Formats: sequence, C-alpha cells, structure tokens
Amino acid sequence: MRFSLVVPTLNASGHWPRWYDAIRDQSSTPEKIVILDSESTDGTQDAARAAGFEVINIERSTFDHGGTRQKGLSYLPENTEVVVYLTQDSILAGPDALKNIVAAFEDPAIGVAYGRQLPRPVAGSIEAHARIYNYPATKETRSYDDRARLGIKAPFSSDSFAAYRVSALMEIGGFPTRAIASEDLITAANMMRAGWKLSYAADAMVYHSHGYTVMEEFRRYFDIGVLHSHEGWLLTEFGKPEGEGKRFLRSELRYLSRHSPGLIPISVVKTLAKYLGYRLGRAERYVLKSVKISLSMNKNFWKRSIG
Repeated sequence: MRFSLVVPTLNASGHWPRWYDAIRDQSSTPEKIVILDSESTDGTQDAARAAGFEVINIERSTFDHGGTRQKGLSYLPENTEVVVYLTQDSILAGPDALKNIVAAFEDPAIGVAYGRQLPRPVAGSIEAHARIYNYPATKETRSYDDRARLGIKAPFSSDSFAAYRVSALMEIGGFPTRAIASEDLITAANMMRAGWKLSYAADAMVYHSHGYTVMEEFRRYFDIGVLHSHEGWLLTEFGKPEGEGKRFLRSELRYLSRHSPGLIPISVVKTLAKYLGYRLGRAERYVLKSVKISLSMNKNFWKRSIG
C-alpha cells in the first residue's frame, strides 16, 4: 500500500538523532517524507533537507494543529493511499512500526488508525501510567456503534502517531482547521459518523510521553474544556468525559500505590488542576480574551481568534 509520512516540527534538533535513526531503520519506506516546519531556529530544516526530506516552511504564527496537517496533504504524491502523521518527539519503536500501522488499512472499512504509545525511558510513574492506561497491548477496531459502550473513548485517537486513508479523509472534508486541541479526536469522530471504522494498531509502537507540571495539566485541560464547549456535538453523540475521568483516577491511584506511593499527593493535585482547568474551559465564553491567552496551552488559537 502506497504511503507517505508528514511531520510537523518546531526546533526538533534535540529529538533528531533518535528520531531519524528510527525512521532510517524502518522495514517499510514511505514514498515521501514531508517536514512541515514552523520557522525553526536550531538547524532542523537543514538537517531534514540533508536527510532527503522535503521541507515546507510554515509561519509559526499561523500554525494550526488541524490546518497544518491538512496542508501537508497537498505535498503528497497523487497516488498516496495512506498518510501517516508523526510528531518530532515520537520515536518509532522497532523496525516494523510504520509497516504495522499501514497494515491496518488492508481492512477496507478502516479510515483511521493510531499506534501504541510507550512511556519514554525517563518517564516517572504518573507519566508512565497515562500511557499504560490509554494504550494497552491489545489491538482493537471501533465503529460509531461502539459509542454506547465506550462513550467518548470510541473515537479516541492520537495526533502523535496516526494514519489516515486519504480517500476517507477527503470524504469528510479533512482535518478541522479551527480546533484548539484534539483535531485527531474530531477527525476520527467524523469518520465514524460517515461509516468508517477506527483501528488501534497496538503492534505499531512509538516512545512518546510527557511529564506535565501541575500548571501544564491545567492549561491542557482548559483547552480540552474549550474544545468541548465549541464542539458540543462530540458530547451529545459520544457522551461526557466525567465517567472516564473517574476510572482513570482510580487506575492511577492503584498504580501509584504499588509503584510510587509518594507521588499520590501530586497525583491528587494534578487531578484537581485538570478538573478546574476543564470546567473553566467549558465556561470560556465568560472569560476575557487576555485571560484565556494566559490560561491556554495553545495561545496562538486565541491570538488568531476574534472572541
């Protein structure tokens, strides 16, 4: 199956040696690798060109998670069947990572697939648990009908390592271009509504995780709350996230009690920060724009917005 790779970057030199080595060692080679770079100042563009990749310069102020990914489609060969998106800090785990995620599309019903994320080697217990909980070792195929069983988890995906059938992506109009976050979730949900299925390709793995601070968790969940406020149809059709949040917290506390009990107080504080950030994000229409910019992780969204 013909596939290409699109990679948004911003000052990626710190990740480049491991990232490039993992790409070079893949058993399946993309027809084309396109780097969408947001005006890096650390030599990222030069390194990418030296590796033989096409580099497209994106004005940093115009970067949009969905819109920039959509722009990447225009640089692919016309016969591309599958496009794989990979972030600069997602390190392919094993030589068959790309091969395995593309293999999901051998099922003609699959419109989108995403891979399993493993915690990075330096991850602490809170960071590791998030990956263990959200990315189990078992493959799964989900459809629109699974929303009754899984709720908002049914269209769960990830923009760190995901692949799309190009024809299906074009059928739904592509990625959302004005979403503050979770463009992957919106796209997967739209595909499900159109009758396509989602594949969780657990055998396609990357090392990717984040050790967010308390304030970073607040900002991230503020943006998720804004998303759910702006895209209310997600909650109407797939269900509210509160139940899933409670299940996650119970799992995290059990995990920490076995592995790092000293981190339980930090876990509780982070959970409170997530909840407060989310609730404030849901009520963002009552918040001054200047305050929203200060609270948000995606500040460019507000700088480009009139509200």
